Amino acid sequence: MRIHFLGATRTTTGSMYLLEINGRRLLLECGLFQGHREESIERNQKFPFDPKGIDAVILSHAHIDHCGNLPNLCRQGFNGSIYCTFATRDLASIMLVDSAQIQKDDAAFVTRQRAKKGLPPVEPLYSAQDAEKAVRQCVSLNYDRPIQVSDGVTVTFRDAGHILGSAQVVFDVREGKRQFRYLFSGDVGRGGDDILRDPEAVGDVDFLQVESTYGDRVHGGKEAGQDEVLRLLEPVLRQGGKVIIPSFSVGRTQQIVYTLHQLAHANRLPIVPMFVDSPLSVNATEVFRLHPECFNDQVYKFLQTGDNPFGMENLTYIREASGSRRLNDLQGPAVIISASGMCEAGRIRHHLQNHIGNAENLVLFIGYCAEHTLGAQILAGRSPVNIFGEPAAVRAGVGSIDSFSGHADRNELRRYVQDIGGNLKKIFVVHGEQSQALAFGDVLRTLKPRAEVVVPVHRQIVEI
Repeated sequence: MRIHFLGATRTTTGSMYLLEINGRRLLLECGLFQGHREESIERNQKFPFDPKGIDAVILSHAHIDHCGNLPNLCRQGFNGSIYCTFATRDLASIMLVDSAQIQKDDAAFVTRQRAKKGLPPVEPLYSAQDAEKAVRQCVSLNYDRPIQVSDGVTVTFRDAGHILGSAQVVFDVREGKRQFRYLFSGDVGRGGDDILRDPEAVGDVDFLQVESTYGDRVHGGKEAGQDEVLRLLEPVLRQGGKVIIPSFSVGRTQQIVYTLHQLAHANRLPIVPMFVDSPLSVNATEVFRLHPECFNDQVYKFLQTGDNPFGMENLTYIREASGSRRLNDLQGPAVIISASGMCEAGRIRHHLQNHIGNAENLVLFIGYCAEHTLGAQILAGRSPVNIFGEPAAVRAGVGSIDSFSGHADRNELRRYVQDIGGNLKKIFVVHGEQSQALAFGDVLRTLKPRAEVVVPVHRQIVEI
């Protein structure tokens, strides 16, 4: 077995790993690389392998940095099966079409810029039709249902507790008379989630590939999340300000809505108009309600009472652009939740442009912002920032809550690895900025002294 580390190596974006086993080629993840425009275009357009030569794809979950380049893979000739959970397939079906629209809009913007310099137009990375083709190639499985995906390779999905449908991928491999188990963690949830089940422990593991997004950081306690939301929102809303929350459409939006619902139900938060302004977030929330098999016992029981954990009387979901534009003239206090969480695309940029210059308002980040993104610049205190190519002074308050993170922190990742059963021989640390990945590698060398710990670099090839 050979592993080609082609993405999310010493960074958190563009997850992609090519596995060569028994003469077959399996692709584990096919994510979009997000970063500097020129580098992103180059890495996303050109695969470091022939897509026609891939036998199957295994997908851990539906975040764009893990599945976002699947339409391009299919466009370039991949015709095999894409194995994932049912909820991942349903989320990917809406997220990939949304991503195709973003590709189209970005291409139109770049084309206009190039036209001013007399340069030819550019094409989108892929179309909505390519996205729909990728979804048709999905083969959906429940958790804990093994399936043979290739000669000598059986895959089983185990709950990762990260987002709806997220999975750890267990590869049980037979090479001749030799058998071993290779575990890919996917993105690991923190446990104790308001909505989802905890990550499951996996036994009899020989080789581990583990994420390290927060490999050198400790989050705030999850139990303090509601209190922190109340502490930040209450004074702003009481004084008539607006709270703008950049949020990922899948997972984080549903979690903050659930938290606001709980606070309002307990009469702890002022009753003000609240809006989820993102077509993708609206669609994703509907998908959430279709998959109670992913929910923890508390939310599952809540659903059985007939209540909607993602809705309340003062909450409005907005799909149409006209409804979004009407928020520009909204008077008085309000909460506006909009995508994307890193402020790189979507309607959130319009809301920031309209409200970030008002000192009465608050911009509240509840998720991770990768380096160089607009969200990271705002969090770093930069002012002005560029929004739609124009400088915008940051006068609004800026807050951040990391207790809502869908990623396990250093201690939670350490506990995750500690709970894995088996005699680990090698551990590969991926999906973390270099400082986080290297630091977590050091943690693992102490935790598992008998295992060889490797922090791969881009395009490194390792033989098992």
